[in-house]
Amino acid sequence: MRSFVSALAGAAALLAAAVPARADTDIKFALDWKFEGPSAPYFVAIDKGYYKTEGLNVTIDSGPGSVAGIARIAAGTYPLGFFDINSLVKFRDQNPDKGVKAVLMVYDKPPFSIVTLTKTGIAKPKDLEGKILGAPAPDGAFAQWKAFVKVNGIDADKVKIENVGFPVREPMLADGKVDAITGFSFSSYFNLLQKGLKPEEIKVMLMADYGLVLYGNAVVVNEDFAKANPKAVAGFVRATIKGIIDTVADPEGAIKSVMKRNETGDEKIELARLKMAIKDNIATEWVSANGIGGIDRDRMTKSIDQIAITYDFKGKLPAALDIFTEEYLPPAAERKLK
Repeated sequence: MRSFVSALAGAAALLAAAVPARADTDIKFALDWKFEGPSAPYFVAIDKGYYKTEGLNVTIDSGPGSVAGIARIAAGTYPLGFFDINSLVKFRDQNPDKGVKAVLMVYDKPPFSIVTLTKTGIAKPKDLEGKILGAPAPDGAFAQWKAFVKVNGIDADKVKIENVGFPVREPMLADGKVDAITGFSFSSYFNLLQKGLKPEEIKVMLMADYGLVLYGNAVVVNEDFAKANPKAVAGFVRATIKGIIDTVADPEGAIKSVMKRNETGDEKIELARLKMAIKDNIATEWVSANGIGGIDRDRMTKSIDQIAITYDFKGKLPAALDIFTEEYLPPAAERKLK
């Protein structure tokens, strides 16, 4: 009997040795932009092994902007990415057959901004009347212009819009060729500093501080991928939240993970950019009270109503949970900032 049991045990050991270890799930993740300070949480999650613990092999690519990259997720080129949720609302309306949904809110307040110089005398939104606004046509901030105009009582006919390219936007403002620009706060501000302007010469008006209730960038997923790999999506969300929490707690440490992958960047500038994003966009009062990653459904509903000011929906206005799902979020206790 003992020899029979030993034989069984030996057979089981041989069988176990013949079965390969579980392979990690490969995930290509698309950022909205370059490897800059605000991208730190994802690289922290890689470097600290948070994705690996979830059985994920994550690679990260830079992106073409917070709007254009959504099509990459819809096409399945990337299963997950980091893009503007307001643009996702429009994309879903224009492409009802394309399944893309937000699963993790990162920018509780969007970085959409009007950026100007103090010498222009523009101190509040109404002061844009009679001025020239430089705005790239595909810019995520400029996409909110009509709503910004309405909530601030601006006479849009009195503002000249100059369609400018992304690379020349800040240089044109610095050279006085336009009076203000639209852009992401933590991009335009530091681009102007690099043009030789001093902090006291730059004025940033966050649209969220002037009537817009919109959310910002979120992690979005290809729904076909999510249906086939729900554990992988939940694991990615959980690991990313850990990366965000660590980044907020220690930005000086987190920026090292970015600079390892951006050797030409200026660490001092990228750290300052990251801290600006944390303060203005990530670690908001609501997030401090409710944790990273979720949404207020009433606010999301109001934000969709506000999008309708700037965009004519082909179909009916979506509900909040048509755009954002909470099913992959870990419990609130795991999402609290330190």
